[in-house]
Amino acid sequence: DPGYHVPARLTEDRTGPPVIIELQTSTNQRRRMRRVGTLGFTLGEIAYTLSAFADEDDRVMARLFVPFGDLTSGADETYKGGRYLDLDRTPTGLYDLDFNRAYHPYCVYSPDYDCPVPPRENRLALAIRAGEKLGSPKH
Repeated sequence: DPGYHVPARLTEDRTGPPVIIELQTSTNQRRRMRRVGTLGFTLGEIAYTLSAFADEDDRVMARLFVPFGDLTSGADETYKGGRYLDLDRTPTGLYDLDFNRAYHPYCVYSPDYDCPVPPRENRLALAIRAGEKLGSPKH
């Protein structure tokens, strides 16, 4: 769906020391992640933001991890714990945010996996009806 493929700008967290957040996981563990910054984008005519993360020990940060939940999460459309996007870092801070590439974490398929749950700040108050859905084949 081209309506869910939008440009985004990363505003990096550069003031002070790195922001480390403990994300809860599907097995009630904690995973320490570094918040790289926030991605600002517009869907329809409404502006949104999502926090982008990297592993705490990742000094290169070549990829951004963007876990998110939306109004389809847990509504028999998508996994209740949310979905993920992975973005290759860009030198410009401009990103191609394509929700059509949103995927379910591995814990959807097996409880043996320990998957980060999107933080509250990454819960979107709209339904993202693009990307992987329950019952759809994994891309």
